[in-house]
Amino acid sequence: MNIHWIMLMALLVTVVQSVIYTYWGQRRLSYSRRFSTDRCFQGDQIEMVEQIANYKLLPLPWLKVESLLHAGLRFERQSNLEISEGHFMQNHRSLFNLMPYTKITRRHKMTCTRRGIYRMDAVSLTCGDVLGIRSTTNRIHVGFELKVYPKPLPLSGLTLPSQSWQGEQIVKRWIVEDPFMTAGTREYRSGDSMKGINWKATARTGALQVHKRDYTADHRLMLVINIEDHEQMWNTVNEEQRVEWAISYAAGVASYAARQGMEFGFLINACQLDKPKAPVRLEPQGGHPQLNRLLDTMAGLIIELSMPFDELLQQEAEIVQQRMGYLVLSAFMSEKISTQVERLRRAGHDVQWLPLREGGAYGQNV
Repeated sequence: MNIHWIMLMALLVTVVQSVIYTYWGQRRLSYSRRFSTDRCFQGDQIEMVEQIANYKLLPLPWLKVESLLHAGLRFERQSNLEISEGHFMQNHRSLFNLMPYTKITRRHKMTCTRRGIYRMDAVSLTCGDVLGIRSTTNRIHVGFELKVYPKPLPLSGLTLPSQSWQGEQIVKRWIVEDPFMTAGTREYRSGDSMKGINWKATARTGALQVHKRDYTADHRLMLVINIEDHEQMWNTVNEEQRVEWAISYAAGVASYAARQGMEFGFLINACQLDKPKAPVRLEPQGGHPQLNRLLDTMAGLIIELSMPFDELLQQEAEIVQQRMGYLVLSAFMSEKISTQVERLRRAGHDVQWLPLREGGAYGQNV
């Protein structure tokens, strides 16, 4: 008889505690998540801080916090943390146990391995009774956005290929002109200063010639990237690493240009996260606010084709008003692209082409 009473009481206690945790487990439970910064560069290590508090008398024997995060955020392994990784997303789980009126702060170190904009929208909180018979789940909106910028290539890595029309040289020498040094002569173009005319070469050739300066500081700089890897490409980019290298290269040139007080812009036939199916164009401006706008734009790039590159250059030739220096990063030069490049040059713009190989220019990796 005593055994039956014990079993009945045990069953009653089990049912009661299960009901209590079902109805009161999620009450007065607070959760917040923040990061040590909302902007960083690819390769940087940052901290994710979780804070959870139990503002009631009822203790929580276990609490599971679960959320989906992009695989580009790589967490360090630690106790009470489980991560199930996929190609694009990873399931992040943390386990807590909370005594009455207790707050716990937990810090997770992670490395931002990929450029992008990462949005953390919701977190699921699951708790249950002591025996794990029943559990309840509550979904909380955390609404946080982390921008990971491409890591700009160092100035020492910014070299132009020998196939280019100015030969192999450091990019900083290309974008900062020395007016006292010349590199021969060339035909007069619309927008050239009359002070730059070389009268001896003009008399010799019979056509108006101007001094060809080594560098191009009198130009505004437009950084142009072609994400197509061959002429017949559809929407799928097969060599994304090559495009990522080009983005890092452009970020490095822009960083230097900003320090030199130059005006610079950005043009690419990819899409933006919030503006699909449209090419991206950033009008040239100067200063560090422009650099921040450029990095924000680059963080939000989606490597999907928005427009064939020759059409993008054609559109650019039709809208550009002032003389411009173009640095074109492309895996190939087709007849259609070459036609538009020559059209820009005839209009008085300087166009420099940097051919991209697989994995990055000249075999370099991002």
